[in-house]
Amino acid sequence: MIKFKIDDRLAQTVASADKAAYDRGRSEHANALLQHSNLRVSDGTRRGRGAAINPVGRFETVGIVKFDDGWGENEPTPPIRTTVQVEQPKTIITSNQSPDIMFDRSINIYRGCEHGCIYCFARPSHSYMGLSAGLDFETKLFVKPKASDLLKKELSKPNYKPRMIAIGTNTDAYQPIEKTWQIMPQILEVLNTANHPVSITTKSALILRDIDIIAELAQKNLVRTIISITTLDRRLARRMEPRAASPERRFHIVEELHKRKIPVAVMVAPIIPSLNDHELEAILQRAGLNGAVNASYAMVRLPFEVAPLFKDWLLREYPDRYRRVMTHIRQMRGGKDYDAQWNKRMKAEGCYAEIIARRFKIACEKYNLTNSLGALNFTDFKPPLEEACQLDLF
Repeated sequence: MIKFKIDDRLAQTVASADKAAYDRGRSEHANALLQHSNLRVSDGTRRGRGAAINPVGRFETVGIVKFDDGWGENEPTPPIRTTVQVEQPKTIITSNQSPDIMFDRSINIYRGCEHGCIYCFARPSHSYMGLSAGLDFETKLFVKPKASDLLKKELSKPNYKPRMIAIGTNTDAYQPIEKTWQIMPQILEVLNTANHPVSITTKSALILRDIDIIAELAQKNLVRTIISITTLDRRLARRMEPRAASPERRFHIVEELHKRKIPVAVMVAPIIPSLNDHELEAILQRAGLNGAVNASYAMVRLPFEVAPLFKDWLLREYPDRYRRVMTHIRQMRGGKDYDAQWNKRMKAEGCYAEIIARRFKIACEKYNLTNSLGALNFTDFKPPLEEACQLDLF
C-alpha cells in the first residue's frame, strides 16, 4: 500500500507526472497524489546515504512507498521520499557489445532504484543525468511510461532478429514504484504476443503480481527468471539492501515460481568478503530446496562512485570488519578497489576468488543446482505490429 505523511510546511510538485500512466495502476493513495498537486512530507529527518563523506544536504525526509516485501510490523521500511520524472526516449531496447556480459540487449524501464542497495554497480549511471550516485540514485527516479509502445515498434521492424532480452540488469524493474506505474505487465504482454524470449532478474516479491503471464511465457519456453539473494541475515539485509524484499520473502518467490513451472535460478550476488561469504553454501542449499534448478554468483565490485559510498557505509555499519573486507577486495582486483579493464571488471582474481569459485561449484553439485534453465524458443517469433511491417515496405 502506498502511504504519504502530510505536512503543510513542506510541499513538492510531482515532477512531470504522466497522468495517463498513473491512471493505469494508481492505488487509492496514488489517486490522491494526483488530485492534490503537492506531495507533502513531514519534517523529521535522518542522515542519508553518503552523509559521512558529503555531509551538506545529505538527509532523508520521512515519507515512503511501502508494500508487502516480507518485513514485519516491527521492522518498518527505512523512510525515504522519492520523486519521479517521466522520460520519453525514442527507443527502449539497449544494445551492448561488451565481452563481459552474456546478453547483447536489455530493457530498463526505470533509472535509479528505491531498493537502495549500497553495493549497486548501477549507481554511477545517475551521474549521466547530472545527479549523485548516492541518495539521488535512490530518490530521484525516472520512468519510461511509453516503454511497451516503443517495444512494439522495435520488434516490428523488418530487419529485427529475436534474441533474448534481459530485464533487471541495471535497475530492478520490480522496485516499489512499479506497483503504481505497472509497466512490466505491458512489456510482458508485448513479449508474449510476439513470442519473444526474455530473462527477468529481480529481488522483489512484486514479480509474483505478474506470475500468470510469466507462466504463459514459460509454457512456450520464452522466459527464465533469476532471483537475487545476498544473505540469510535479516539484520545485514536491512542494513545493506534497506528497501528490498526480506531474505525469506525471496526464497518464497523462488518457491512460487517453481510451483508454476517457471524456470528459476538464484544469483548469490554480490559475495562480500567477511560479510556474507560464509553464507554461500546455506543460501544455495535453501535455494535448491525451494525449487531453483540453477545458480550463479558474482563477487562485489565497486566501480567509480560506488567505492567511496560503500567504504563510508562499511565504516559506519561494520567498522571492525572494514580493514579485512577492503583487503580481500583489493587482493581480488589487482590491489585496487576496482579494475575497469575489459575481461577483468566482471571477474575476481587471486587465492580468495579461487576458493569461492571452488566452494560454489561443490555446493551447486551437492544441492542439484547444475541443471539448465532450458533452451529458449526463438522460432515462433512474430512481429506484434504486422501492419507496421507492411507499411515499412513502402
